[in-house]
Amino acid sequence: MSFGERMRARRGELDMTRAELAALLGVSPSAVGNYETGVSFPKEEIMLRLFDALEVDPNTLFQDSFQYNRQLLGPKERRLLEGYRGLSALGRETVGTMVDALCAYRDEAQAGPEAPEPRMIPLYRTPAAAGYASPAFGEDYDLIPVTGEVPPAAEFAVRIQGDSMAPYIADGSVAYVNRDPLKAGDVGVFCVDGDILCKQYYRDPAGIVYLFSLNRARADADVVLTSSAGRALACFGRVIMRAFPLPGR
Repeated sequence: MSFGERMRARRGELDMTRAELAALLGVSPSAVGNYETGVSFPKEEIMLRLFDALEVDPNTLFQDSFQYNRQLLGPKERRLLEGYRGLSALGRETVGTMVDALCAYRDEAQAGPEAPEPRMIPLYRTPAAAGYASPAFGEDYDLIPVTGEVPPAAEFAVRIQGDSMAPYIADGSVAYVNRDPLKAGDVGVFCVDGDILCKQYYRDPAGIVYLFSLNRARADADVVLTSSAGRALACFGRVIMRAFPLPGR
C-alpha cells in the first residue's frame, strides 16, 4: 500500500471524514483527497499535524514506501515500544537493564568461546653434576605451557644433566614430573644431602632405599640409603614415564 492508501485506511479506522481531517490539518478537503490519491504530498508542517490527527506514527504510513532499515519498526516492535512508554521510570530502568544483559549475552555467544590459555608449569634450569637433575626448588626456572609434548598431568619439569638415565632420559633432555606417590620401580626426582637426583626408586622390606640409574653402565651413580646412615632424603615427585623393571629382576 502507498502512503496515501494507508492514510485513507487509517482515516477510515477512525471513522473520520475528509472534511474533519482537513479541519484538523488546516487544509481543504480536496487537498486531503490529493494526499490520499497520490496527486500531491503533505508539506512538513502538515505532515506533523497529520500524524497527530490520525494518532499514528510515521512508520505506519510509510512502511511500504521504503525498503526496510533498522530505524523502521514492525508491528511487534511498535507494541513493545508503546508498552515501554507506558511504564514507570523504574519499569523503564528494569527493561533497560534486561535488554543490556540480553545484548551482552548475544554478543558473547556470537563471538564464540575464547580459547583457554594453556596452563603454565615451571621448568627448573640450573645446571648440576652429571647424572643429576636441575634443582626442583627456589626461583631458578622458566615457565612453559602445558601443550604438545608436555603431559597434561605434569606439575613441573627438570632439565637432566649427564647420562646415568640414558637412553630413556637423555643428557640435556627435560623430565616432566607430578607429585603422585612413588611406587617401587618408579622414576622420581630426589634430594639427597642437598644434591638433586633423578633416579629409579625402590625401598626394600628392611627400609633400605635404593636409587638406581636406568643406564646400568653407570651403576656407579646408584645411591643406597640405610636408616642408620643418617643421610637426608626427600622426594619432589614422580617422573611421568613408563615403569621399568628393577635391576636384577
